[in-house]
Amino acid sequence: MIVRSLENQIKEKLFKRKAILLFGPRQVGKTTLIKKIVAEMSVPIRWFNGDEPDMRLALTNITSTQFGALIGDAKIVVIDEAQRIENIGITLKLAIDNFPGVQVIATGSSAFELANKINEPLTGRKYEFHLYPFSFEELAKNQGLIEEKRMLEHRLIYGSYPEVINNIGNEREGLILLTDSYLYKDLLMYEGLKKSSLLHKLLVALALQLGSEVSYQNLGQVLGVDKNTVEKYIDLLEQVFVVFRLNSFSRNMRNELKKTKKVFFYDNGVRNAIIGNFQPIASRTDIGALWENYLIAERVKYFKYKQLYGGQYFWRTAQQQEIDYLEERDGQIDTFEFKWSEKKLPHLPKSFQEAYPDSTFKVVNPGNYQEFLC
Repeated sequence: MIVRSLENQIKEKLFKRKAILLFGPRQVGKTTLIKKIVAEMSVPIRWFNGDEPDMRLALTNITSTQFGALIGDAKIVVIDEAQRIENIGITLKLAIDNFPGVQVIATGSSAFELANKINEPLTGRKYEFHLYPFSFEELAKNQGLIEEKRMLEHRLIYGSYPEVINNIGNEREGLILLTDSYLYKDLLMYEGLKKSSLLHKLLVALALQLGSEVSYQNLGQVLGVDKNTVEKYIDLLEQVFVVFRLNSFSRNMRNELKKTKKVFFYDNGVRNAIIGNFQPIASRTDIGALWENYLIAERVKYFKYKQLYGGQYFWRTAQQQEIDYLEERDGQIDTFEFKWSEKKLPHLPKSFQEAYPDSTFKVVNPGNYQEFLC
């Protein structure tokens, strides 16, 4: 079993009189990780699955007396797929306040329901973690850095979901099943979201624009809806960990683009499955976009798992000068250009260097990318 970066972090937070919340997309191993952690504990455990109707009913609008009867002598209570349970935040608050010796763990494959229903009730009562498809660092530690680097082209095409990593040779089938059966499951349960065909068309459009700036208005014109609907759907896709947005960076320069965004996928394999393109790297025209998506998605995982705090951006001016990726932490600005070809040697735009003279610059290519991701 591949050791997850969050395992020890979660263990360290057990029995601190706070709920442990684990968010992440479906099929990334949340349940497997929690089962591994609690299996090592020599205490009674009670497990509830929010996907089961009777479990949802039992945990909805429950009293402390009813909760006590439900969990019995359990010292660890796991509520899997907790976003399916109505008023789950109130139930978790009740458990924490009335059963201080019980560790409550809740997992959720969509933040838009679970997070919105827990933030206020659980203020000061929770530790929150995010689990993603396997990271470069997790895979490199499991099978060795050299072997993982050999798999780079495979990762760019098929991504790093557990279903892909554990079923070499059946990657296409696993990814198609994932995108058809699981990717939209939480969204299609969301009240008021009925246009699954629009959702798919939007994902295809985003996949084809990978690495480019996104205009809600232009997307709306292509899809036949208004820009507010496009923004709402992208927000929901973000809430279920399919895509994430990267904002443009601007501080000093008049001609910096200030309100533009790029949309990236958390997993290359999911992106390629959406457009039905699993061609090898040598046959592709979108290798630059795949490389950029892979590196930025991995860096997002890195930030979360290392508990780093700071801004992550891209940069561009009205004159088309641009930087692929930029980080700002503790007043320090670090910039990066992503080049698949190691022969290309780009330079930091002069205007940026003059505006931010203390910034750093680095080119990330297949020869040195492990330094960027570990």
